Amino acid sequence: MSHLAEDTTTVAAAEGTPGAGLGLRALTKQFANFTAVDSLDLDVPTGSFFALLGPSGCGKTTTLRMVAGLETPTSGTIHLAGKDITHQKPYRRPVNTVFQNYALFPHLDIFENVAFGPRRRKVAGIDAEVHRMLELVELTSQTRKVPAQLSGGQQQRVALARALINKPEVLLLDEPLGALDLKLRRQMQIELKRIQTEVGITFIHVTHDQEEAMTMADTIAVMNAGVIEQMGAPDDLYENPRTTFVANFLGQSNLIDGTIRSRDGDMTRVDMHGIMVSVPRERTHATDSRGWVGIRPEKVLIGEEGEALDAPGNTIPGGVISDVSFVGVSTQYLVRMPWGQELQVFEQNTGRRRIFRTGDRVELSWRPEYAFVLDHAQDASAGSQIDDE
Repeated sequence: MSHLAEDTTTVAAAEGTPGAGLGLRALTKQFANFTAVDSLDLDVPTGSFFALLGPSGCGKTTTLRMVAGLETPTSGTIHLAGKDITHQKPYRRPVNTVFQNYALFPHLDIFENVAFGPRRRKVAGIDAEVHRMLELVELTSQTRKVPAQLSGGQQQRVALARALINKPEVLLLDEPLGALDLKLRRQMQIELKRIQTEVGITFIHVTHDQEEAMTMADTIAVMNAGVIEQMGAPDDLYENPRTTFVANFLGQSNLIDGTIRSRDGDMTRVDMHGIMVSVPRERTHATDSRGWVGIRPEKVLIGEEGEALDAPGNTIPGGVISDVSFVGVSTQYLVRMPWGQELQVFEQNTGRRRIFRTGDRVELSWRPEYAFVLDHAQDASAGSQIDDE
């Protein structure tokens, strides 16, 4: 089950009935004594760009493989386009998968790689459609080259065209950009989104890269230990995380111990180490009297002692700069607070103020509408100590 049964998105998925899109119901996969996917409920609307995001071992690739028919569920069902495909053979499912290693035929040229599926099904008159696919992925000048003559990004485009020409209901993308260098990966993120918008096919993209998911997906499901922690639009997950795992895994967060003193009207008042701060009720996800006050580093304003900062309501005095990192577009500070915790502050380098130095005394501030409160029973470090795959 999801950690967030009260999350309306997850509840909607659990209560929905299989429709035109992809629907997973109580989908479970167990390996010996290990549960890779734990009673997963999920609806992916037709025509959407959907990302399954999570660290290595969270169950995202296993989920994808069950949809593709490459793994058999222990229990639960998979519906696609209104049909139960839970136990259907992989080649009978209206899905195609694009893998990280492309899996192109090395002895065939690009045209014949793309034409392979329709030729195998004995589809007549496919040349025009192959050319259309190669035009879609911007490879019309490379048709007679073999894969070894193409760059990694070009090979990835061929793999996409080869999958899309089969007109699948769903295109599954398993870490498709993982083998590319950073600059090319960012270019391909934009290209993948353009292609998905143009063809209108449902894309389900598995990745551990937060930026990749947020750049491309309409909806992201953040997975951890076989369950969905939270699901929603990228900006909602980032701005209003509901668990410490999501707050830490999707970007960075300062999480500060606090005691909830009141829940009046549309605001929650929290005692944060003797300093009263306000947080909107719709951003308060703690049910008990204690919680973690969360604030993203780039939402924190920093100034000299006594300086008036443009963030009325939550001013935190007594900070001392303990570390300064200049990273070009921003300066990243660690600020030691009176209660001993170091908070992260990212300030954009506009040139309008001096860069603080280690040992400088500062005050912090943030607007109440940028903060959130999470359940104190959750581990404040969850999701922050995860290595990249």
